[in-house]
Amino acid sequence: MTIESFFSTSLGALVFVLIILWDAAWRGTALWKSGRKNQLVWFICLFIFNTIGILPIVYLAFFQKKDKKKRR
Repeated sequence: MTIESFFSTSLGALVFVLIILWDAAWRGTALWKSGRKNQLVWFICLFIFNTIGILPIVYLAFFQKKDKKKRR
């Protein structure tokens, strides 16, 4: 099965749409948080590189600045 024939099927089209939605959700969240926390380098990298959600997940899990909240 070639890539063209896979995406011409309805299953292939559904997979493609799900990947786009997955990436958009993670990228949007990561871009929002990096922009609000003034992390320009992360914002630019997240905006430019398309990693199907991997880079945004790595950023959100390990590299975003933590909020300084008071604990009681």
